[in-house]
Amino acid sequence: MEHFLADDGEKIHLKISGTGRPVVLLHGWTSTHRDWSPFLEALEPAHQVFRWDARGHGGHALRTGHPPHVARMARDLHNLLDHWQLQDVALVGHSMGALTLWQYLQDYGDGRVSRVAFIDQSPRLLTDDGWAMGIYGDFDAARNRDFIRALEADFAETVLRLAAQGHNARARSRYQENAAGIVRARAFLRQLDPAPLIECWRSLTEADYRAVLGKIRVPALLVYGGASNFYSTGTALHVRDSIPNALLHIYPDVDHAPHLVERERFTRDLLDFLRRLGNE
Repeated sequence: MEHFLADDGEKIHLKISGTGRPVVLLHGWTSTHRDWSPFLEALEPAHQVFRWDARGHGGHALRTGHPPHVARMARDLHNLLDHWQLQDVALVGHSMGALTLWQYLQDYGDGRVSRVAFIDQSPRLLTDDGWAMGIYGDFDAARNRDFIRALEADFAETVLRLAAQGHNARARSRYQENAAGIVRARAFLRQLDPAPLIECWRSLTEADYRAVLGKIRVPALLVYGGASNFYSTGTALHVRDSIPNALLHIYPDVDHAPHLVERERFTRDLLDFLRRLGNE
């Protein structure tokens, strides 16, 4: 893998491939750059593709000790764009990656950005009396404190239960049956250092990007799962209606990773969205 140094000295690892207009792909919490591998063949002929392992992710131990708080990851993204002097870049974020992208837009604006895409995420994860579009529709601060304590006790199992205990019945069934995919995911999660990932989760659940949505001036693609583990269709509609120039696709009967479940459809939707760059 290649790497660059963030402005605090942390080494950020990434893969770069393809030629053409730059696209930066931001993965979700506990995941890695490998999430984007299925889309490289389609993207690389027309795009230079940047896929990082976010700070504290991908099995790369932190050198500085600075945890992967969402504001720090957004600054890492800013450093990445500076390091490769990228302009007119398309930014695509899934889950935590979408939150990182919203934080980036809040802190640095969209002057260097041509397009943005957000995959199955709410601008505020925690719910309260006035906001029911976060996790599960009823994941409030007290429930989050209990969740963090559970992460500290058994990180891998608690992460698996987060997806299994949501809206998606198939995910719940696979967890109860201890399906092969659950076994593989558990083994992967048990290899991770939980401390920085728990700190990352704290920062994600403290964030609120509802005010950012209306300030996004560049075209936005939204892809949501119609059977997301975490979010209702109402969340997707709220995000669409809050961003001035947003195109929403809801993939029916698909979970929190619609791009990975419906790979061919997502590839078509993303390429169509990106091709418009050359027509404006």
